Amino acid sequence: QVQLVESGGGLVQAGGSLRLSCVVSGSIFRINDMGWYRQAPGKERELVALITSGESTNYADSAKGRFTISRDNAKNTVDLQMSSLKPEDTAVYYCNAKIYTRQLRTLPSTYWGRGTQVTVSS
Repeated sequence: QVQLVESGGGLVQAGGSLRLSCVVSGSIFRINDMGWYRQAPGKERELVALITSGESTNYADSAKGRFTISRDNAKNTVDLQMSSLKPEDTAVYYCNAKIYTRQLRTLPSTYWGRGTQVTVSS
């Protein structure tokens, strides 16, 4: 089994910063892409930021210049540093990873965390 557990969400004023962390544990052979998604009430889940195993990054337009994604392959973690937060950033943030497990080393599966709430007050 593989688990993704997020932490670091909370309530912050507009203009403030938060750092989200996600740790991956379980029967891991290799982790490919890791990412952060978010879902606001009444909206579809959307990509915020993605980082490949080679540490190439991709950001949603709304996150560019304000958010930074990073990973620690030794610790199986992925972080999202968020700054200059806006009320429209309010959402549940989900960690995502494509993982080859020890049981199936040739085909990756996509795993999700349960999410962490980020609320930005105006």
